[in-house]
Amino acid sequence: MSFLNILSMVGGLALFLYGMHMLGEGLAKVGGGRLEGILEKLTSSRIKGVLVGAGVTALIQSSSATTVMVVGFVNSGIMKLSQAINIIMGANIGTTMTAWLLSLSSIDGSSLWIQLLKPVNFSPILAIIGVFIIMFSKNEKKKDVATILVGFAILMMGMSTMSSAVEPLADVPEFTSILTMFRNPVLGMIAGAVITAIIQSSSASVGILQALCATGSVTYGTALPIIMGQNIGTCVTALLSAVGASRNAKRAALVHFYFNLIGTVVFMSVFYAVNFFVDFAFLNDTVGAANIAVIHSAFNIAATIVLLPFADQLGKLACLTIPDEKEAPDENLTELEKNVRALDRRFLDMPGYALVRAKSVSLQMAITTCDTMTLAMEQLRVYDEDAESGIEQLEREVYTYEDEIGRYLYQLAARTTSREEGHRITVLQHCIYDFERIAEHAMNVGKSAQLLYEKKTDFSQQAIEELRVYTHAIQDIMDQTLRVFSNESVSDAAAIAPLEEVIRQMGSEMNDRHLKRLHRGECTIELGLVLAEITNNYERVANHCANIALYLIQMKEENFNIHSEDEERMREVDEEYQKRKRFYAAKYVLPQVNKGVPYAVMAADEKKQGPVPDVQTE
Repeated sequence: MSFLNILSMVGGLALFLYGMHMLGEGLAKVGGGRLEGILEKLTSSRIKGVLVGAGVTALIQSSSATTVMVVGFVNSGIMKLSQAINIIMGANIGTTMTAWLLSLSSIDGSSLWIQLLKPVNFSPILAIIGVFIIMFSKNEKKKDVATILVGFAILMMGMSTMSSAVEPLADVPEFTSILTMFRNPVLGMIAGAVITAIIQSSSASVGILQALCATGSVTYGTALPIIMGQNIGTCVTALLSAVGASRNAKRAALVHFYFNLIGTVVFMSVFYAVNFFVDFAFLNDTVGAANIAVIHSAFNIAATIVLLPFADQLGKLACLTIPDEKEAPDENLTELEKNVRALDRRFLDMPGYALVRAKSVSLQMAITTCDTMTLAMEQLRVYDEDAESGIEQLEREVYTYEDEIGRYLYQLAARTTSREEGHRITVLQHCIYDFERIAEHAMNVGKSAQLLYEKKTDFSQQAIEELRVYTHAIQDIMDQTLRVFSNESVSDAAAIAPLEEVIRQMGSEMNDRHLKRLHRGECTIELGLVLAEITNNYERVANHCANIALYLIQMKEENFNIHSEDEERMREVDEEYQKRKRFYAAKYVLPQVNKGVPYAVMAADEKKQGPVPDVQTE
């Protein structure tokens, strides 16, 4: 075998591995986190878990990626260990799909249609289509599909190059002697495990073995132990990912290892014990790429069928290997710690799903922020000394959320290449900042209530009535913002800006009314400063709510170039905006001087008016 043949083989291997990586990356982007979401939810039964694990792995072309994902689910508390075991077993079946795709290259026949079934013949067409889309299309989703096409074409090109390069090895006695050495079950199994552990992909190592079949020197006796070893070697990725994870996450990785190890040992023991007495003649026959795919699938399906009834025992074995601590720290986590743990670093290799998790935790942050503001506003109505510490605790939790989510999004931004995902990351970064600022304003409102309580003073009855209406408007905009952040509805988001403007006008009117009461001697400067502090914080809260709504509208409409001046001009001519503004202006009318309306009556009147109308559907 010449130096050029060796160079060609190494180059083919490089293309093969890169094509597999590109194919998996494209499939993950097209999935956009949905495949991972399916894994997360559809695991209610054993059979369903196995089928979902097999299906998702067949689509993303990597059992290692699926297992690492499952380890992340268990580590973040999203999934139980018992659910993870079923998916891991299914993943071993799904990973055999790659071998079947690669085996298509061995199709024989003189017919044009049969020849076109060979990937080496139709993959150039896929490459042309994919490259054309990547070069000329501006649609991100179409480019992701094109990445899959190009990745598959490169994968098959690498496979073809490797097969052509190793064909001369058939005439090299040294190569034949090496393969003969691997007929030893133990040596062959070790070789398969080591190679797979190095490249961290059983699909890739099986593909390399299929390429070697082109030499005509690979027999069943050589291939069988190597394939068994490949199933063990693929566990390395999951085991490495479990380092530093929770106990259950480490157990999930161990279950993957034990499943493959026990399945391999049982199969090898039974097979070679029977061979000792029967002497399987076919072990000396030459094996082809399709035969390797059959062996790979048959072993993993059989191992799953045999070991599935013992799934609980596999879990217990993993628990015995990594026993519980006396304090059971995983069970004593606070709600905040459990939510933050969902931002598992393993998901960063799957940007689409990592973004889904970041949004989910951000929603928890938003809920905590709203709870903080609601509690602070309640302090103005009825002060509770114990509630003050609760506000401070909630504000600290919001700050922790903002810090953890912010760092996670920063790391995610460095991993993603999708323009759409980049926009969503930017929007989330802005939103969590605004939610954190709202929590700070809630703290300020709580301190104002505390100041009134400690000085044993309060506003005039008129100011109290006005503040109640104002507080109700703030609660409304907070509730709407939380809903908009959750459902990302553009029509709902469009209703927040007019309410924010009405709230600003209400704040100005309240301050004007205070000055008039001050001139009449009905209020004091000190109380006026406290009232101004409250209205200022309320206005800032409304402003941050409007910011969040605007970010989401820009993201949905893919328009990130709206400046504040342009926005103001657009509002002036936007009939829908003006109609919503009139609605809120009528809904939140400050009580007239010396004609205060009881709050209960005011609230009843508001319920009669109903929600803001959807102008777009009228």
